[in-house]
Amino acid sequence: MPELPDIVVYTERLAARLRGQPLQGIEIRTPFLLRSVEPQPSAVVGRRVESVQRLGKRIALGFEGDLFLVIHLMIAGRLRWRPAGKKLVGRMVLAALAFPDGTLFLTEAGSTRRATLHVVRGEAALAEFQRGGLEVLETTLPHFAARLRSESHTLKRSLTDPRLFSGIGNAYSDEILHRARLSPLALSTKLPDDDVARLFDATRQVLLEWTDRLRRAVGDDFPEEVTAFRPDMAVHGKFGQPCPVCGAPVQRIRYATNETDYCARCQTGGRVLADRSLSRLLRDDWPRNIDEL
Repeated sequence: MPELPDIVVYTERLAARLRGQPLQGIEIRTPFLLRSVEPQPSAVVGRRVESVQRLGKRIALGFEGDLFLVIHLMIAGRLRWRPAGKKLVGRMVLAALAFPDGTLFLTEAGSTRRATLHVVRGEAALAEFQRGGLEVLETTLPHFAARLRSESHTLKRSLTDPRLFSGIGNAYSDEILHRARLSPLALSTKLPDDDVARLFDATRQVLLEWTDRLRRAVGDDFPEEVTAFRPDMAVHGKFGQPCPVCGAPVQRIRYATNETDYCARCQTGGRVLADRSLSRLLRDDWPRNIDEL
């Protein structure tokens, strides 16, 4: 799922292309995409784009007349920009928004349709899409600590909870926890002050660094390679590969359709965290630390 760095770059490039431009037409190719009834999508046709903003992991296009298109890409949704006259076809295309200089396509890989589009009127309706998560790049350590300790969860769950923190998902939470040298299963309410400060710094550093990397990679173009798995990441998607800090093989915990990647030597004092399925299968043969493994 595109997270804060990806969404920020999306919004910057969309603003550069769309602000002041009229929407000439909108085509929704699958009924499962549209999740609102009133106003109709046709209500924004002919109106100029006045704003582009990030709402957590959502993107909101603001139009004249206090109308907004709110896009949530979910896991496999992506935005594609093509110059005027260039078409994008195939089952992956869910919607097309035509502007004078080009067309913005919303695509989604796979057969499961999770991406959503809402059409809303007014700032009050738009505010309903704010999940309440703290914007880490706009806050202070005391506010971060208070939010982190407001509920008792593992650090992994706390960072990825949109009600607690805005825009952080599975990929960047792994990178943040590795940078902070903290276990993904450490409890938020039991974290010492020094560790909270280190987590705060790591969160800001990782999000700022990756936003800058993606921004420089895209330049004046439009993001095409938006992915949760990047070669320069330290641990996310790197199971079995050497940790860039200590060289130990990166470990993972699998659950449902997600996984948590971490370095046992850097983050858990050498302890290998139990994988729910594999550790049950191996029982006494499950390695307790990185050296046994």
